[in-house]
Amino acid sequence: MGRRRRILLSGGIMSAAVTPVASKRPEDEFLGVGKSLGFGAQHVLTMYGGIIAPPLIVGAAAGVPAPELGLLVACCLFIGGLATILQSVGIPWFGSQLPLVQGTSFASVATLVAIATQGGGMPAVFGSVMGSALIGLLITPFFARIIRFFPPVVTGVVITTIGLSLMPVAANWAMGGNNKLESYGSVANITLAGFTLLVVLVLSRANVPAISRLSILLAIVVGTVAATVVGMANWGNVGNGPVVAFPTPFAFGTPVFTVAGVLSMTIVVLVILTETTADILAVGEIVGTDVDRKRIGNGLRADMGASIISPVFNGFTQSAFAQNVGLVAITGVKSRFVVTAGGVILVVLGLLPILGRVVAAVPTPVLGGAGIVLFGTVAASGIRTLAKVDYKGNMNLIIVAASIGAGLIPIAAPTFYDEFPTWFGTIFHSGISSAAIMAVLLNLFFNHLTFARQKPGSSVFVAADRFIDLSDVKSYGNLQEGDRIVDGRIVDADGRPVQVRDDNGSVVDVKVGRSDGEH
Repeated sequence: MGRRRRILLSGGIMSAAVTPVASKRPEDEFLGVGKSLGFGAQHVLTMYGGIIAPPLIVGAAAGVPAPELGLLVACCLFIGGLATILQSVGIPWFGSQLPLVQGTSFASVATLVAIATQGGGMPAVFGSVMGSALIGLLITPFFARIIRFFPPVVTGVVITTIGLSLMPVAANWAMGGNNKLESYGSVANITLAGFTLLVVLVLSRANVPAISRLSILLAIVVGTVAATVVGMANWGNVGNGPVVAFPTPFAFGTPVFTVAGVLSMTIVVLVILTETTADILAVGEIVGTDVDRKRIGNGLRADMGASIISPVFNGFTQSAFAQNVGLVAITGVKSRFVVTAGGVILVVLGLLPILGRVVAAVPTPVLGGAGIVLFGTVAASGIRTLAKVDYKGNMNLIIVAASIGAGLIPIAAPTFYDEFPTWFGTIFHSGISSAAIMAVLLNLFFNHLTFARQKPGSSVFVAADRFIDLSDVKSYGNLQEGDRIVDGRIVDADGRPVQVRDDNGSVVDVKVGRSDGEH
């Protein structure tokens, strides 16, 4: 029975039983089965290209045959659906209960390719994913303290490097994907890739939002049809295998755990936790609901918990998809059950390995043309993050320069670390790991250690305030009687800042000092 309170009515007093009713959160609205499935399908289409690309990249790097690539794609769809349901529905300790779509993280691709090509193959890949996700799960309670070491200057560098690290993959796809084939690098392959890229650009310009958002997926379809017409597509393997099947646990072998692989993937996991935190905060703001530390923790645990289970069903590290956060903002559909419906659709697709074989049959030049935009978008997202960084009066410029440079070394010279110990090469052969380690260490050194902080004007890399000599102050014609210098700034008689203009009439931000450096 609810609590009782006294209510005054028309001068009299009566007693009433009142049951407190919790206010309904916007994300808890249920739109009905039909609408939920419809909007859920839109979420799936929006992220479909992003969720199938990682298994194709990693599987090809590990030498997985084409028919088994289809199995890998189906498995990633299946585990992505389960992770999405966990995140949106939620259980105690796991799931933010927000409209967040989960899927294979792009951030892990470059590092997983490095692990696969260092001789470990798919077992080492799955072991590294499982081990690093377990570490990620253990540190989620303390992540609020660690996250301060991943400001935009670090995450921007890492995201930019992710995109740049994947560009050689797009180029290799555009050339044919297999340098042992006679057609590798042929004009026909590159023309097909260029045609697909052109279709992406044209559809992106479409005035119909649905077409524009699905430009990459539609371009892959158009490019594949064109390849089929000219005889550049092979559909022979599509019928080899079952139409419906449950993903076989450990189909590619028992996971193998290596220290170097787990360590390098742990770095990626820290980046993923940072990105997912940002996505949780962003979607919370879009939906208009409260997001506290507990809810963030539940969301991160869902990420890592799904990533631990993922290798069992031949999947990779899971994370929230930022493009679907944007879709929530565009459509205004805030219901988390819409995303749950999308997760159900992904699970169903994952139970159809024939669909995976169809995807695996898409000609690699088509994927290359789409990949140029897809991977370039990742790099552009990182650049956008770096644009928010404050470069004034600090060493952030050198942090970005050195970190991106370190990340590009293994891309520009893949044999750079061949003479180093195996564990070292596994970590630093990945451009993302190299960039992340450098960015974190330099950020600690320059921005957190007091003795390493630079004074304005003491380094060519510091974008310092403009200084003028005290003897030059009178040369600025807009100064008036009563203006004076306070803490190195020019203020008027009332203490208000004075706009100082140069000879061209432009307002300049100056500090006033003497030529000996004092001010």
